[in-house]
Amino acid sequence: MDDQEKSSKIERLRKQIARCKRCRLHTTRTHTVPGEGSAQAAVMFIGEAPGRNEDLQGKPFVGRAGEVFDRLLDSVNLTREEIYLCNILKCRPPENRNPLSDEIHACVGSLDIQIKTVDPKIIATLGKFATTYIFEKFGLPLRNISEVHGKVFEAETAFGSKRIVALYHPAVATYDGNKISVLLDDFRIFKSILKELSAIAEA
Repeated sequence: MDDQEKSSKIERLRKQIARCKRCRLHTTRTHTVPGEGSAQAAVMFIGEAPGRNEDLQGKPFVGRAGEVFDRLLDSVNLTREEIYLCNILKCRPPENRNPLSDEIHACVGSLDIQIKTVDPKIIATLGKFATTYIFEKFGLPLRNISEVHGKVFEAETAFGSKRIVALYHPAVATYDGNKISVLLDDFRIFKSILKELSAIAEA
């Protein structure tokens, strides 16, 4: 799939998500939050679900957690334009409650299309729900995120070989100021992975 085909497919998916009524969340949303970034990105970040600010603006990670996320990206010289950023759910659960299993089931088809289309080399999961889904999907052993955060896992998938990086959700740093140092430490792994991938591509 060439770059133009990828961009066109992502845009078609965005329009489909905007009309989606597969679960109860379409009745309470202001906007869908399909995701954004480069359809050719080497790194895809997957979060949990939109919050209040995301629901109002239709964009992922624009609240306080978004400020933390931007700081983390900046720490490894990445920008939102270079990555692809999306969530497990494309609509906000009321009162920011946890996603329900039937909502996840109804929504992950869109995420699977995003993964297949963007075809990133690295999939970074932000928080428990994204980590659980991706680990289950690609046959990785499930463990508590406190055990796997900041680590790289190799997965052979239907989309090719992927590096999976599990991370705490940036929102944790808005509740616990000590977590920002953990997140910054974990994000350093992207420098070495991207450097390695660049060397392979140039070889």
